[in-house]
Amino acid sequence: MRRLTVFNSISLDGFISDTGGDMSWAHKPTKDPEWSAFVAGNAKGGGELLFGRVTYDMMAFYWASPQAAKNDALVAERMNALAKVVFSRTMDKASWSNTRLVKGDLPGEVRKLKKEGGPDMVILGSASIVSQLSQENLIDEYQLVVIPVLLGGGKSMFAGVSSRPSLKLAGCREFKNGNVLLRYAASPEGVGTAAGPLRPPGA
Repeated sequence: MRRLTVFNSISLDGFISDTGGDMSWAHKPTKDPEWSAFVAGNAKGGGELLFGRVTYDMMAFYWASPQAAKNDALVAERMNALAKVVFSRTMDKASWSNTRLVKGDLPGEVRKLKKEGGPDMVILGSASIVSQLSQENLIDEYQLVVIPVLLGGGKSMFAGVSSRPSLKLAGCREFKNGNVLLRYAASPEGVGTAAGPLRPPGA
C-alpha cells in the first residue's frame, strides 16, 4: 500500500501560514549550506504530490513561472515534472503539468489512491486536507520543519481534529539556520481511543 506523508513548514507557535495566508516567512533566503543541500535533495525525490485548491493555485502560479525557473531551477523542474493531484469540488480543470483533478469524497478518494500501485504520496501545504485526513487516520508520517519565527496567529493544519492519532518520533534534525526537522510516524494501531484535541509533546 502506498504511504502518505505530510511535509510542511510551521512557525514556532504552530501555524503554516499567517492570518493573511502568507507563507513567505518560511522561505527566507539562507546562507546555511546544509539547509540548501537538504532542500535540493528533497527536490530530487520522487513521489506524487497532493494539494487542496488554495495551495495548488499558489504552487502552480509560482513553480510554472519564469521567475521560479530563474531563482530555483532544480526545484522548479521537479515540481513541474512530478505527478500531482488536486482535490477540489469547485475547479473545472487543472492546467498545471501532470495534474489530475479529483472531485469526490476526500477520505474515500485517498483510500483509493493508497491502494493503487505507484509511488508514495506527499501533501504540501493544504491545511484543510491535512486536518481531514488526520481525523481519518490516513496519514502515515508527518514531516514538519519548525521555523524559528512567531506569527501570533494564522492557519493550523490540525484545526477541527478531535481524535488523537498515535504518533511516534521517527527522527529529528537541526540546521544551523535554526530550522528543525521533526518526523512523526503514525502508529499501525491507528487512532487512539481517547477523544480530545491534539496537544504539544509534554502538555
